[in-house]
Amino acid sequence: MKWGATILLLLLLGLPALAQERYWQLDITGPIGPGTSDFIVTEIQQAQTEQPAFVLMMLDTPGGLYSATRDIISAMLASRIPIVTYVAPSGARAASAGTYIMYASHVAAMAPGTHLGAATPVQLGGSILPEADKSDKKNTPNPRDAPADDAEPSPEAVEESTAMERKTLNDAIAYIRSLAQLRGRNADWAELAVRDAATLTASEALTENVIELIAADESALLVALNGRDISLGDTRYVFDSSQLTPELRQPDWRQRFIMIISNPNIAYLLMLVGIYGLLLEFYSPGFGVSGVTGAICLLLALMAMQMLPFSTIGLALLGLGLALMIAEALAPSFGILGGGGLVAFVLGSVLLFDTPDQAFRIAWPVIGAFALVTIGLIVVVVRLMIKQRHTQPVSGYQAMIGSEGIALTDIAPSGSVMLQGERWQATSQQPIAARQAVVVLAVHDLTLTVAPLLAPSKETHP
Repeated sequence: MKWGATILLLLLLGLPALAQERYWQLDITGPIGPGTSDFIVTEIQQAQTEQPAFVLMMLDTPGGLYSATRDIISAMLASRIPIVTYVAPSGARAASAGTYIMYASHVAAMAPGTHLGAATPVQLGGSILPEADKSDKKNTPNPRDAPADDAEPSPEAVEESTAMERKTLNDAIAYIRSLAQLRGRNADWAELAVRDAATLTASEALTENVIELIAADESALLVALNGRDISLGDTRYVFDSSQLTPELRQPDWRQRFIMIISNPNIAYLLMLVGIYGLLLEFYSPGFGVSGVTGAICLLLALMAMQMLPFSTIGLALLGLGLALMIAEALAPSFGILGGGGLVAFVLGSVLLFDTPDQAFRIAWPVIGAFALVTIGLIVVVVRLMIKQRHTQPVSGYQAMIGSEGIALTDIAPSGSVMLQGERWQATSQQPIAARQAVVVLAVHDLTLTVAPLLAPSKETHP
């Protein structure tokens, strides 16, 4: 019993050492969106329980959504496990949102041939121009320029248009400076990265105290980290990375699913499939396959749009375009309503996602493909309508005119005839004997106006 308690005590004391034999690696490539944010935040929170030596975030990103970046940084600042960011391999970058994440990490490292920066917040209308630059451009004389009264907008208009830009810019500067001061990095250059979209190479970033390490690969990074002392909350943490092994962490199926549907192009295609599926079900009810598929796709598209910064104007244009195309199908206007609906739908597609980041906007080829398919459908529908206008009726009273039948009784001037297997009352201006072939001249209510058939067809033989 005594030996059992001793062995158990030794195992409990050895658990922290066993937990320190590995570190977690998170690969972050491409734009940072809701799916990426959910993956990183979940892994950082789980690391607080499983206690790896540290979390290594491999960065290669052009930027991402502001809300997703904020969520990631909040999880990093609350972490009791060291977070190491590493921009790699050579040719990678940590632009825009990646720069904020680098500043929020406990240790920032880069591989040779990489760069970071360009963290200026951008509005839908373009990048924010610093006030100093605006003043310089205004005061620079140019004899070829038009007079100032004609070229410059009013001070009130300038103030109104730039108020939100200054607010966004100042908020971003304060945010990144606070991160720099927290981690003891260069706050002045951080402000330049936001205000002037400044960038640095790996060697320049090390010189400017923006990062702590330059490492050619992960092995070199582990060697450089070994023995490094950092502040981790109220305590000091010393890296012991000489014997660590990596544990690559992958997104689970739910996070992968979110990453897929939060792609603007995928969300847009889901919305189109949903709309066309429901329309097909309404126009030609069947087994419900198209309706069920359309409803599921439309709900998934709405879920994706909830995670993305969509524009209400773009959504309204999409709704208008859809309404006009439905009106074209219900009340044909030879393409006028359908064409207008197509224009509104394309404009709504362009303006649907309210973000300057091209990675989170619908690609032009996708919009162009949809426009061509819709134009083709409208052309086909218009041609079918024109063809139908010139086609002889095949049902109803109009289709009965010219049909041949057989007189069942003498018609002088009224009697009855057999037409298309049915007995009809008939009148004629000429006497017609029973069993004689007749042809229908007109239909009045339930009475036929007939005439004797001069050249009986094979169908009139008794």
